[in-house]
Amino acid sequence: MSVKENIMLGDEFSEEEFDKAVKKAKVDKFINLLDEGYDTIVGERGSKLSDGQRQRVAIARALIRNPKVLILDEATSGVDSQTEEEIFEELKEYDMTLIIISHRLSTIRKADKVVSIKRWRR
Repeated sequence: MSVKENIMLGDEFSEEEFDKAVKKAKVDKFINLLDEGYDTIVGERGSKLSDGQRQRVAIARALIRNPKVLILDEATSGVDSQTEEEIFEELKEYDMTLIIISHRLSTIRKADKVVSIKRWRR
């Protein structure tokens, strides 16, 4: 499966929708490093991509579907802090509820509401 096929997952989207999703998820920042660009075969479970690249492809896959609610569980743990900040700035443009699960305080510092869950011991 190629990077593009992985994002589209068999659904039909316009080039405009595709371009918007990959730009918002910052896939466009690394795609030119791949030999075949969006046609690059990602391998079994995305094995030919780094952790951060896989995470950005997964975010693009979600964004192209224009969700009302998006849950990101450590979804940017494999990207540098600058790229992470850029992605979250882009996500503000969507009319959706965003639930972020993260151990990184920098990830949640701009959240409207923060809930901290601590391990309960008896």
